[in-house]
Amino acid sequence: MPTTATLTERYIGATIRSLRPEAQGDVRAELEASIADAIEARLEHGETPESAERAVLTELGDPGLLAAGYADRPLHLIGPRYYLTWWRLLKLLLWIVPACVLVAVALGHVLSGADTGEVIGSAVVATLGAVVHIAFWTTLVFVILERSNSETTIADWDVDQLPEPSENGAGRADAIASIVFLVLGVGAVFWDALLGFFPTGGAPIPLLHPGLWPWGITVLFALIAAETLLTIAVYARGRWTVGLAVVNTVLALAFSAWALVLLVRGELVNPAFLEFTARGDVVEPDVLNILAIITGFCLVAFPLWDIVDGWIKTARASRS
Repeated sequence: MPTTATLTERYIGATIRSLRPEAQGDVRAELEASIADAIEARLEHGETPESAERAVLTELGDPGLLAAGYADRPLHLIGPRYYLTWWRLLKLLLWIVPACVLVAVALGHVLSGADTGEVIGSAVVATLGAVVHIAFWTTLVFVILERSNSETTIADWDVDQLPEPSENGAGRADAIASIVFLVLGVGAVFWDALLGFFPTGGAPIPLLHPGLWPWGITVLFALIAAETLLTIAVYARGRWTVGLAVVNTVLALAFSAWALVLLVRGELVNPAFLEFTARGDVVEPDVLNILAIITGFCLVAFPLWDIVDGWIKTARASRS
């Protein structure tokens, strides 16, 4: 039966051609025997040789997949063994590195006196390049691990790694962390006014505009005090509620509005600090505009994330 022999040989040849030479003979013999037995069983049930052969080979499926099974070779980029570790690490790096690259490149070009277009273009290109490199190199490392046939495992799981029960941002640790952060913010304001964060060799040059004292800073401290009371209320209630999320939204918007108004008026950042960073040179208007755009973006992005985070915690608390 030349037709039967031809189809079977073609299937076996397609299966073993990607295997190691030393394994091809054994796989060929195994496939020939199993295919012949399967065809014989179908012939006993009255099928024709041609239809029996086609049915058997169809059931065996794609010879490439069958070969991968014999070779124990994955047909995926990253399999379940490493996928979660790869995905968690990739997300962490993409959250941190591109943002740092964006700010660092933008500030570097601003302080070097580059124009607005060059600053924006360089920052965007560098950020996109960072994203591409992070994704490529992180994935490449895990692809090599996946295909190295190494018995090394990453982050072997055991019960000690089970997370503590989530309290949707209403636990004691969350409250303490929030209050400590707010207290550090107040301390940073006083440190900036009295000692400064940058050595000048003389009198300290504050980062915040001196004209903010006393009333502008009083508003800031009032917002911080309100945020502290909100944190205590969330902890005392044991969960986030719609009312608390609304208060959090109002406070975030109030802070953003307060800071943006001062930024637009030129009353947020100390001009002397900008002159100091420029090493005594006159600060170009374009440089001031770029710094204002970067600062304004941060003053919108961080309160917006605080608002979204509050509503996410509220939704989780309502579901639980």
